[in-house]
Amino acid sequence: MTISPGEFDIVTGAFGYSGKYITRRLLDMGRTVRTLTNSVNRPSPFGEQVRAFPFNFDHPDRLLESMRGAGVLYNTYWVRFNYANFSHAAAVENSLRLFDAARQAGVRRVVHISITNPSETSLLPYFSGKARLERALLESGLSYAILRPAVLFGKEDILINNIAWTLRHLPIIGIFGDGNYRLQPIFVDDLALLAIEQGQHQDNLILDAIGPETFTYRHLVQTIGDIIGKKRRIISMPQELCYWSGWLIGKLMGDVLITRDEIAGLMQNLLFTHSPPAGNTALTAWGRQHASTLGLHYASELKRRLDRQAPYISF
Repeated sequence: MTISPGEFDIVTGAFGYSGKYITRRLLDMGRTVRTLTNSVNRPSPFGEQVRAFPFNFDHPDRLLESMRGAGVLYNTYWVRFNYANFSHAAAVENSLRLFDAARQAGVRRVVHISITNPSETSLLPYFSGKARLERALLESGLSYAILRPAVLFGKEDILINNIAWTLRHLPIIGIFGDGNYRLQPIFVDDLALLAIEQGQHQDNLILDAIGPETFTYRHLVQTIGDIIGKKRRIISMPQELCYWSGWLIGKLMGDVLITRDEIAGLMQNLLFTHSPPAGNTALTAWGRQHASTLGLHYASELKRRLDRQAPYISF
């Protein structure tokens, strides 16, 4: 069942990563787009086409007013890890406010970006927080589509880019344990296409948004090295030693390269499912097309989050 469009659509984080791809597709369809963002002063890749409003999580009345008349809310808002001025717990509370405002504003549908294998009993806040938000949507009475990607790749990516950057700079690469845990990357524009398609429907849906290729982590590192012409010796390391090696690199780069929770999520196979692929673009094919630029520059999560006036850099 399709839905009738509202006056405009809302994309959270339209000047960032996945939100930018969703926004571009909506504009190409002739839709009017409004963004809710923490980066209202960040240069817009869309010029004057997209109006930017602050999230106003602390001012529910303003948040509500910015959403009135919207057809679909495409929600990409989240944080990757806990830090001094952002956390998973705050992201959950803020997202609950966002869903409540969407319900009060009469938003017709929510397309929400989650994660593979969320669980409220997980000891990892990323996965338990995402599960809490899924339950909130299920109980909200809103029409919803929940998309569960594992890992995204694209020009603005961090994980795949920084694996390539590490391969370009280090003669030996350490991986957590045996490296046989699996992950299924999806191209960010394939995810955007899925989101747009689901925005046109009414039926509630939960979909694992995974790409067409499944890698072990060891194989992923080997493949990226082959693609960029930087074959390196890959050695298995104890989880804690590998974490501290990543911590040191992050410290030198003024960033957080990897967290213990991210390592645990990988090693618990939480970025793998038995679902059929939902995206068509292969990481290997995309990587070959961008081999000359992949990993040339380090991608800093903290720089993007702390400098809200700088352009969202792609590599």
